[in-house]
Amino acid sequence: MNKSYAVILAGGSGERFWPLSTKSRPKQFISLFSGRPLLTMAVERLQGVVPADRIYIITAERLVEDTAHAARNVPRANIIGEPCKRDTAPAIAVACGLVKQRDPNGVVCILTADQLMSDVETFRQTLTDCIEVASKNDVIVTMGIQPTYPATGFGYVKAGDPLETRTVTLFNKSEGFVEKPDEYKANHYFNSGNFFWNAGMFIWSTGVMSKALESFAPDLFELSESVSVANSPDALQATLQSVYPSLRSISIDYAVMEHVSNIVMARGSFGWDDVGSWPAMAGHFSADMDGNVVIGSCEKIESKNNIVISEDRLTALIGVTGLVVVHSENATLICPRDRAEEVKKLIKRISARPDGKKYV
Repeated sequence: MNKSYAVILAGGSGERFWPLSTKSRPKQFISLFSGRPLLTMAVERLQGVVPADRIYIITAERLVEDTAHAARNVPRANIIGEPCKRDTAPAIAVACGLVKQRDPNGVVCILTADQLMSDVETFRQTLTDCIEVASKNDVIVTMGIQPTYPATGFGYVKAGDPLETRTVTLFNKSEGFVEKPDEYKANHYFNSGNFFWNAGMFIWSTGVMSKALESFAPDLFELSESVSVANSPDALQATLQSVYPSLRSISIDYAVMEHVSNIVMARGSFGWDDVGSWPAMAGHFSADMDGNVVIGSCEKIESKNNIVISEDRLTALIGVTGLVVVHSENATLICPRDRAEEVKKLIKRISARPDGKKYV
């Protein structure tokens, strides 16, 4: 593991868990789970696999200080602020440049700041096996999660033939990524047994990724090379300030993954959840006899299957079913559970208000 590095992507827009999360304090800083921010848990999961001095976090410039506070074991110099949001591909190009500067043969683990893994030891074993496979083969490793239901909110990876790796974790060749499906396709994927949720985690050697960027995203390859020769924090920030505004906004899936043929998939079974919306909370907290999940103070009469986040005040429910009720310091959200995904649409409307900025 002496060539392993981890890069945690922690930009975050704060939309999906509004109003508790906002642009200035997005989901990775929320402490609803285990009393610790999701970002803190993401760093802790790497213990024993990647040393803290080889962990990098790429976030927005406005979030650098909060990130440093939540990830205290990570050196301050390893927290990189992007001057503007440009999706995952530019951030990953920066990550490859940072690692290449330290070790041209390093293996990079691209991870996220806002996911949960209930079985941390199995996650560590899986990540260790992914690093081993990536260090010995010219491949890009992705983690596919065994589906537990026909989800329409996740992208999928199609598993191909098994790959012999002599590791605890099972690996398959990948036959490509597919976008979030409709309900019919999701049921087909679930029942087929060879489609896995795309967890958005990748592991590769710097050499493999540099070749992929040079072939399919030359502008990002140039960014990566510029970062690799930036010999001070000031030089790095100057490079980002100069290059980022002109970059296209593009995900790593579109920039690279849909073009390459050397992807292999690790079968992940460590209780993964990206907790992408308020209804997902129900899977991580116990419900009462009426199916209500409550964090904080709530009094209920004839109310069932609600999700209530009310830590700083009392919320009272009478005769309501299937609602999400979330209080924050500045705003309150109330909506049916099956319409919680529409919070993004709501945020756009709020942002257009003259006083909208203070709410989002």
